Amino acid sequence: MIGIVGYGAYIPRFRIKTTDIAKTWGRNPEEIREALLVDEKSVADLDEDAITMAVEAGKNALLRSQIDTKDVGCLFVGSESHPYVVKPSGTVVAEALQLPTSLMLADLEFACKAGTAGIEICHAFVKSGEVKYGMAIGSDTAQGRPGDALEYTAASGAAAFVIGKNPLAIIEGFHSYTTDTSDFWRREGRHYPSHGGRFTGEPAYFKHVLTATRGLMEKLGVKKDDFDYVVLHMPNAKFPMRAAKILGFEKEKYLPGLIVTKIGNAYSGSSLLGLCATLDIAEPGQRILLTSYGSGAGSDSFSIIVTDEILQRRELAKKTGWYVNRKEYIDYGTYAMMRGKLKL
Repeated sequence: MIGIVGYGAYIPRFRIKTTDIAKTWGRNPEEIREALLVDEKSVADLDEDAITMAVEAGKNALLRSQIDTKDVGCLFVGSESHPYVVKPSGTVVAEALQLPTSLMLADLEFACKAGTAGIEICHAFVKSGEVKYGMAIGSDTAQGRPGDALEYTAASGAAAFVIGKNPLAIIEGFHSYTTDTSDFWRREGRHYPSHGGRFTGEPAYFKHVLTATRGLMEKLGVKKDDFDYVVLHMPNAKFPMRAAKILGFEKEKYLPGLIVTKIGNAYSGSSLLGLCATLDIAEPGQRILLTSYGSGAGSDSFSIIVTDEILQRRELAKKTGWYVNRKEYIDYGTYAMMRGKLKL
């Protein structure tokens, strides 16, 4: 009975509307919105980065877990926007969260699925008996070149999970699918990522998300009707909606976690923030399907069953919706300044 003992979200308060980005670059705002189905995205403040957001999400996860921090035996921080090229984010996060120095710790990178990879590793550590609890965090201040298609959705946010026994949601099983498909990458020293547009859809996102999800269901012997909620990685709103339709899921099952429309794509935090939003409303006995996707490329798919413990624990920290609804709009100039878009 290993699973999620505590979970927590964090989303910065600043927002910029996708229509404002489109107007800045002379694009048709309605065409952009129709193509992505994303209204606005979250923007990290000047003093926020992947580390500070990971700490805030981690605090919320620990509050819900109700455990002693000295019992956390491993920490994995997944991000593709680690503030340091050489120096781990995890050491700062661990000290800020007052985790023990005997911690096994590592930073992870695998585009937008680095956080779910951390959950799998924590599960293995707990199952082996090496640690009592593990913590996995997905946190990103996503990058997008000014005027590039990525800029409309590249957002900021973090989600953290404490993994252990006596969970509020059991991890029933997981399944991964990985290939060498280069749809998105950023080389050393480059400020912004590049992407192979024609590889992004069918051979990358859809192939991996669909294959991992179907593999999970075959592995566990479950069907689509066995799931009450579905959370798929959200680079925009159209991709997960289409993937869910292909898999046969009704919109009532994926809409609660489809928060990309209001905050954009938080990369490593994307699918995990959708899971947080779903856990905020799920009832004991309900089953959640979670499938992440990371460019390069791979997907991790999970079956998660909510337990009675969630009724007592989810009210112990701010819910995801609180962060989604807490917002202050900024213009493009302020956004460009805050995210360091102006290179001297």
